[in-house]
Amino acid sequence: MIMLLTTSLHRFANARAIALNVFALLFVFSAFSVSAAEDKFSFDTPAQRESFLKLTAELRCPMCQNQNIADSDAMIAHDMRRKVYALLKQGKTEQEVIDFMKSRYGDFVHYQPPVTAATLWLWAGPVLFIFIALIVVIRRKSVTPPEDMAAKLAKADEMLEREKE
Repeated sequence: MIMLLTTSLHRFANARAIALNVFALLFVFSAFSVSAAEDKFSFDTPAQRESFLKLTAELRCPMCQNQNIADSDAMIAHDMRRKVYALLKQGKTEQEVIDFMKSRYGDFVHYQPPVTAATLWLWAGPVLFIFIALIVVIRRKSVTPPEDMAAKLAKADEMLEREKE
C-alpha cells in the first residue's frame, strides 16, 4: 500500500515538473516574439526622436479604426512608421512628412483635417443643425393657445349639463 502511494506521488511530481517546464518554454518563446515585433529606431538627435513620436501620434492608421500609427499593430502602420523614420533621417520637416503622408493616403491620415470645399459641410453641419433646432424650439414656444383654458372648461361643463337634461 505504501509502495503504491509513493509511486503515485512520484508520478504526480513528474507530471507537475513537466507542466512547469512547458509553461516556462512558452513564456520564453512569447517573450522573443514580442521583442521581434517591436520596431527599433535610432535617432541622431533628441529632436528627431521627438518629431518621430509626435508624428506617429498625429498620423492615423488607414486600416485601423481611429488609432494612430504609434499604437497600431497593423502591417501598414509598421510601414508608415518606417517611412516617417526614413523621411526624418533624410532631413524632412514635420510638415513635409505630413504632406507626404496626405498625398499618399489622403487627408484622412491626419487627425487635423483641413477646411476645404469638400470638408466644409463637416465643419458647418453641426452649427447649422443647432441653429435650425433653436428656430424650431422658439417657434413652438411662441404659438399661443387659441382660447383661454377657463373658457374651454366652462363650455365643456355647459355641454355636460345639457346632456344630463
